[in-house]
Amino acid sequence: MPDGKGVRKVGTSRGRRGPGGDLWEEDVEETDHRRRSHSAGGGPGDGLDALREHGFARYGAEQLGIVPDGSAAGDLAGIREVFATLPPDPYAPGTNRYRRYSIAVYLPWKDELSWIPGTPDPVHGTVTDFSQGEDDPVSPRPRRVLPDIPEALRGNALLLRLLRWDIEQVLSLKDLGRRPLWAGVHLIRLGVDHPGQAAVSSPNCLHQDGGSASTFTFAHLISRTNVTGGQNVIATPGSAGLQPEDPWTDIHAGFTLTDPLDGYAVHDHRVSHYVGPVRAGSEPGPGERSVLIVGIAPYVPQL
Repeated sequence: MPDGKGVRKVGTSRGRRGPGGDLWEEDVEETDHRRRSHSAGGGPGDGLDALREHGFARYGAEQLGIVPDGSAAGDLAGIREVFATLPPDPYAPGTNRYRRYSIAVYLPWKDELSWIPGTPDPVHGTVTDFSQGEDDPVSPRPRRVLPDIPEALRGNALLLRLLRWDIEQVLSLKDLGRRPLWAGVHLIRLGVDHPGQAAVSSPNCLHQDGGSASTFTFAHLISRTNVTGGQNVIATPGSAGLQPEDPWTDIHAGFTLTDPLDGYAVHDHRVSHYVGPVRAGSEPGPGERSVLIVGIAPYVPQL
């Protein structure tokens, strides 16, 4: 930590408001006795080098090799249709968060990607068990299930292309070619209907997703319409459990996903991450922020 003398270093930047309402400056390195902000790494286009070096990276449609309003437009529209009808997150009531979740398995030696079938459910058709981190056999967590991704969307060419791109990045970083990879695929929408209403992610603080040291998380923006907020923050692992504006939070980067297929990746055990609430924008009608989240980790035998 700094020596407490309140040293502050500022570079050329643009001011903006951060998740806590405090004024942030993009591309600024700020150091004082309470809080540190780092500008290194993770910029758009940094790709694998930034993910390898800093534990996080940003990317956009160009890095993915996809033109959202070109040949992928029809598939993107199909994904958005499913997001528009997502059911409420049963484990985050009152947050205006909507969600579906399924698991895919990738076999590197066969280049084979397949979806794990869900469990029949009287309300949602099928559901998939969801957990974060390792369960404690002495004090097991209550079983949690989430509504499955619809069968029709599982074959969407753009969804599969994004999923395979994420897997390729992990395989380039880790020697996992002889182990099955699990991919937890989340469809998450934060939606607001009127001015003054907020939609909040969960957990509503800097956090890590849990799991092994080979766990990676990728985010791809599907759409963002008539909302403000939703800033992403990447910080140190020791900042987990804190808010971005807390005095001891140690921030690496803050940014907002705005364009279709804007995204970021994190190496989970090396950073913590957060997305701020979204609120209705200035236009009439509802607003939303829809993001595809893919968590990838190697299969760990339990025998």
